[in-house]
Amino acid sequence: MNLAMKIKQLLVTISYLKYRQIYYRIFYGLRKHLRTKLHYTYKLTLPSTTQKLLLNESIKSFDSLDSLDYYKFNFLNKTYIFSENIDWNFSTYGKLWTYNLNYFDYLVQVNIDNDLALMTIYDFIDNIDVIKDGLEPFPISLRGINWIKYISKNNLNDTKIDNSLYAQYKILMDNIEYHLLGNHLLENGFSLLFAAYYFKDTLFYKKAKKILTEELEEQILQDGGHFELSPMYHQIMLFRLLDCINLLQNNHWKDKALLIFLQKKAEIMLGWLEIITFKNGDIPLLNDSTNGIAPTTKALFEYASRLNVVKQEQKLSDSGYRKFANDKYECVVDMGNIGPDYIPGHAHADTFSFVLYLEEIPFIIDAGLSTYETNKCRTYERSTSAHNTVEVNSTNQSNVWGGFRVAERAHIVSLHENDKEITATHNGYMKNFSTLHARTFKFEENSIIVIDDIIAKDLPKTIARLHFHPNVDENMIYKHINLHELDYSIKEYLYATEFNKHIKSKMIEINFSKKLEIRIAL
Repeated sequence: MNLAMKIKQLLVTISYLKYRQIYYRIFYGLRKHLRTKLHYTYKLTLPSTTQKLLLNESIKSFDSLDSLDYYKFNFLNKTYIFSENIDWNFSTYGKLWTYNLNYFDYLVQVNIDNDLALMTIYDFIDNIDVIKDGLEPFPISLRGINWIKYISKNNLNDTKIDNSLYAQYKILMDNIEYHLLGNHLLENGFSLLFAAYYFKDTLFYKKAKKILTEELEEQILQDGGHFELSPMYHQIMLFRLLDCINLLQNNHWKDKALLIFLQKKAEIMLGWLEIITFKNGDIPLLNDSTNGIAPTTKALFEYASRLNVVKQEQKLSDSGYRKFANDKYECVVDMGNIGPDYIPGHAHADTFSFVLYLEEIPFIIDAGLSTYETNKCRTYERSTSAHNTVEVNSTNQSNVWGGFRVAERAHIVSLHENDKEITATHNGYMKNFSTLHARTFKFEENSIIVIDDIIAKDLPKTIARLHFHPNVDENMIYKHINLHELDYSIKEYLYATEFNKHIKSKMIEINFSKKLEIRIAL
């Protein structure tokens, strides 16, 4: 891509941002430059007063810290041992691994040794003046909740920890992620609510309440889905929401208006999650979703039950997802836009993709997510070719780039549906190739029919793909999918089961020109 095209791509991406994002990107950047020249630094410990918090049992995190003789950390399926002091800026495994190191989720894992936990906290505090990524607002937000949970559960009264944490929250208050918005801003709000109650700080509370009421109203759609359209992030946001409900139910400081508001949002989020989850407990790995990161749907419903939060019955609508199911199959289809225009960082170019389970066993799946690093793997996993939809002229429907960026993007221009059929058209290929793609799903008792129509004057090169679970062999493919008279080939691809974890699997590529009909027998 030449310089002019790169500039155009950047300008198109920026054009979708909110004024607030642009303003704060400029403001924070200029302020950082000025503060560097003035040698300004934050205070890293501040006098604080705290109050003991009562909390019901939450959801335990995955085990990621082990051993008293050394620090052994495992995040994202990558392990590293610090034989002496922890390098909190360790970057060999990428920024997300560094973030996880600084989140302190391991404080609330199932098997945590208290001596090891305290050693880790003290090591962080003793080295805080050289920590970089860990003092960004997002890791402060997650770490703050984890420290407060650990302190509360173990009845700690430690001035050193409290004063460090209070100073960290002052840094967060000065760097709220208005330049990013979305789930980052929500995490800031959730954490500030914990800080408000723990430090009994009215300023923290006002900021938290404002963020949570405004952002949950916008980010939780009418059908209960989180607007970034990642089932994994939906689970994470619901988990954090339930933690805040836990906090407010058990600690009476402010009025109950915020608690009631949070409970209503949790109820519809539970309703959406129940629909989107397969009978065996899996979620469809749509957009940035993978296994081994978020609490499971089962764990979230059990947690909600402990808090007496009951799901509200929902019907899928503005999230763009639809689910069709009977005793033989469950199929989730994506017939919506890629997500909020101003924050599509976790979106993939996957319009009209779908995931199919046969008798609770995965059959056609999403290719998955294995990294957040800006590399070839990330580029592929966000691409149209990694999804169960149609690619035109070897081009993505939506111009995903740079790891978390999207320039031009596909929009739904028509949608018609009933209980057994859904048809939609997107314009992702219109600008480059004057082409529209329409897809119809017909759901019958013993079969699913997928019909693709390419609407164009000059018919482009089109490829439809189906990605199969690793346990699906060629015999199963031929048993369930009618490939007669189709120009197809069976190839291998790497299915990302988790971060940094792949399994060789099979996929079908089908070449066609104007119309394609695929019948899946069940």
